[in-house]
Amino acid sequence: MTGTTTAAALVLAAGAGRRLGRAKALVEFGGELLVDRAVEVAIEAGCDPVVVVLGAQAADVAASASLDHAVVVVNDGWAAGMGSSLRCGLATVRDLGAADVVVLLVDQPHVGAAHVRRLLARRGERPAVVASYGGEPRNPALLAASVWDGVCELAVGDVGARAWMRAHPDDVLAVACDDLGGDLDIDTADDLARLAEGLT
Repeated sequence: MTGTTTAAALVLAAGAGRRLGRAKALVEFGGELLVDRAVEVAIEAGCDPVVVVLGAQAADVAASASLDHAVVVVNDGWAAGMGSSLRCGLATVRDLGAADVVVLLVDQPHVGAAHVRRLLARRGERPAVVASYGGEPRNPALLAASVWDGVCELAVGDVGARAWMRAHPDDVLAVACDDLGGDLDIDTADDLARLAEGLT
């Protein structure tokens, strides 16, 4: 299968959310599930296909979320950490023939389509294009297919693409997204409450 002209999106939504007491994909924020919000962001930004990796409470997420416009894959090894889900998702994206992928984390609801579009506007300048806040690389990240194997080799435990980026700084373009916000994630009930206060 040949590469697509649009970038794919990969939503990592397999975490158990132990400190929250439920899978992060099932957390409601602004009237919708976090996983639905992330898929909508990817679609609005023009990504196609959109792949969602589920793990913890996968059956409950599949039954509750609106994932009709996404390719859903269940990572049975999700408990090993985010690296396992990233490897699982990249394998699926590769099978779908994508040439680039935007990796989104389900627990960052203030990351919007504008973030993704800003990365896509710099597509091709470096093998990896990553959003940065305060000069620090965070998420989302746009990865060219040429680096997926290397990313997967270093994606172990709770480490995602960051290990590869640190090992290949000349291949990474950081794009400032401070004006867009979105660098906070949801790990605890306090995080959720704090982020919810920013809803308009």
